[in-house]
Amino acid sequence: MEERINDLESRIAFQDAAIDELNRTVMEQQQHLDALLLKVEHLQDKLKAIAPSPLDSSDPEPPPPHY
Repeated sequence: MEERINDLESRIAFQDAAIDELNRTVMEQQQHLDALLLKVEHLQDKLKAIAPSPLDSSDPEPPPPHY
């Protein structure tokens, strides 16, 4: 019985260590994702400043020639 308890305690300790390592990995990945999202937003802003979209024009479109 004591051997089974020791085995279970050992398994729990290893599982706790694995969970902690996975948690650190997920946190690091989230930080990388956040940094990448900021970079993408910055690049989008730069691109909009360089070449504004012709579809986002505030100028009224002239009527087609057949009118």
